Amino acid sequence: MRKLFVIVTILALNIAYTQENSKSENLQKMEDSIFEKKLDSIKLQFHDEVSAIDSMWINELINSPLNDTLKYSIDEDEKYEPELKELPTKLLKKRLADLDSKTPFNVEYNPELEQIIKSYLLKRKPALSIIMERARFYFPMFEEHLDKYNIPLELKYLAIVESALRPTAKSRVGATGLWQFMYQTGVLYDLNISSYIDERSDPIRATEAACKYLSTLYKIYNDWDLALAAYNSGPGNVNKAIRRAGGSTNFWNIRNYLPRETAGYVPAFYATMYIFKYANEHNIVARENAITRFETDTIKVKKQISFKQIQETLNVDPEILRFLNPQYKLEIIPYVKDKNYVLTLPIKHVGNFVSNENLIYAYVDAQAAKREKTIPQNVVVNNQITYKVRKGDYLGRIASKYKVSVTSLKRWNNLRSNNVTIGQRLKIYTNNTGIAASSSSSKTTVKEIPKGGFETYTVKSGDSLWTIAQKYANVSAANIKDWNNIWSAKSLKPGTKLKIFNK
Repeated sequence: MRKLFVIVTILALNIAYTQENSKSENLQKMEDSIFEKKLDSIKLQFHDEVSAIDSMWINELINSPLNDTLKYSIDEDEKYEPELKELPTKLLKKRLADLDSKTPFNVEYNPELEQIIKSYLLKRKPALSIIMERARFYFPMFEEHLDKYNIPLELKYLAIVESALRPTAKSRVGATGLWQFMYQTGVLYDLNISSYIDERSDPIRATEAACKYLSTLYKIYNDWDLALAAYNSGPGNVNKAIRRAGGSTNFWNIRNYLPRETAGYVPAFYATMYIFKYANEHNIVARENAITRFETDTIKVKKQISFKQIQETLNVDPEILRFLNPQYKLEIIPYVKDKNYVLTLPIKHVGNFVSNENLIYAYVDAQAAKREKTIPQNVVVNNQITYKVRKGDYLGRIASKYKVSVTSLKRWNNLRSNNVTIGQRLKIYTNNTGIAASSSSSKTTVKEIPKGGFETYTVKSGDSLWTIAQKYANVSAANIKDWNNIWSAKSLKPGTKLKIFNK
C-alpha cells in the first residue's frame, strides 16, 4: 500500500506540474509576442533620436584605444639625455620656475626631472595625445572633487601617472582603477569590492576616495610632495626615508632613501604637469571626437539588470556600456536595498530608458521567469539513454531526433561549446515515460524548426539581431537566434550567413 501511495502521489504531482507548466508556456508565448512588438517600438524610437548623433563620434569612441594596455611610465633603460632643439635646458628651467610659482608643489629643476620630461617628449607623444583625449572625459569630474576637498587641482595629473586614465587598469600587485587602490585601502575608504562590483574602477567613487586619502596624507606631512610619495608607497616608507635622511622633510633630500618606484614617482608627476601645461608648445594635441562627461547621465537601477538586457532593449553598443560603467565586473548591475548602484549612459539613451523604464524592467522580469528552475525533489528522472555520436552528427540534429533542446544537451553533458566528436557519448533524458526529464519543465520544449523555403542574409558591420529582424515581416530576433543556433550576440560577425525562413 505504501508503494502504491508513493506512485499515486508522484503521478498526481506530475499531472499538476504539467498542467501548470502548460499554462505558463501559453502565457509566456503571449508575453513574448507582446514584448517583441513593444521592444521593436523602442528600437524605432531610438533610431529617431540617435540619428542626430554624429556616427563618426561614436565610432571614434568605440574604436579608439580608450581601453588599451598602453604603458605610461618610463623605464630606466628608456631614459634619454639629449639636448632637444625644442626644449633647451635654459628654457626648461624658466618654465619650471614659472610652474613652481603657480602651484603649491616644489617644482625645482634637476637633471633627473629634465631627463624624464625629454624622454616623454621623445617616446610618449602618441600616448600623450590619447591620454589627453581621456582627460577631456575625466578631468572636469576630478576637478570638481578636488575643489570640494580644497586640494590642488593639479593633482588630477596624478591619475595619469597611476593608470594612464584607464579605469580598469590593474598593477602587478593588484592595485586597481584610475587611482590604483589596493584592496585594503579601497575597503578602508568605503569602496565596495564584491563578485559583482569593484568600485575601485568606478570613476566617481574612486575619485572621492582618492581625495579623502590625499587629504589625510597631507594632514600628516603638511607637504604635497611627501603626501604624493606616501600615496605611492605608504607612509611607513616615507617615514623611514625621513629618518635615514637625518630628519629632512624635503622630497629631493630623502629621495635616495625611498623605494626605487617612489623615487621616480614624484618626478613623473612633475613631468606630466609640465607636459600638460606646455602641450601646445610641444605640438601635442588631444585626439578629436572624445565623449565628454557632460554628454552622459546616470540612472539609479531599480532591479538587477545586465549589459546584455540594456543592449537588447535600447540597442546601446556594448563597448559604450563597458567604457561608461567599468566598475561592474560581470557586466551586471546588481540591485541591493539601500545601495545606489547606477547605470551611466549617453544622454540620448537616458531619455529612452526613462521613457520606457516599466517595459524594460518587465522585460527583465520575463527573462528571469524563463530561467531554468530546480527539479522538484519528488520528480524522478530515470529515463536516461546514452547516445554515441556518429559521422555527420551535430547537436541540433541529435536534439531534434530526441525532441530535446540543444541547451539541455549541453547542460546534461557539461559542454561548453556546440562541438561534438565522432564516438563521443552523450547522456540524453527522454520524455517517453511521462516523467519530467528537463530541469525547467515536465515536458521538454522543442524549438520549432520551420519547413519550407528560406533566404540567406549576410551579416554586415553594425548589424544586430534587432536590425536584421526589422528587415523582414513577422520575424523576431528570437526567431533568428533559434533558426541559426545563435547563443550570443558575439556570434554576429560580418560575413556570417543567416537563414531567414518565410513565416
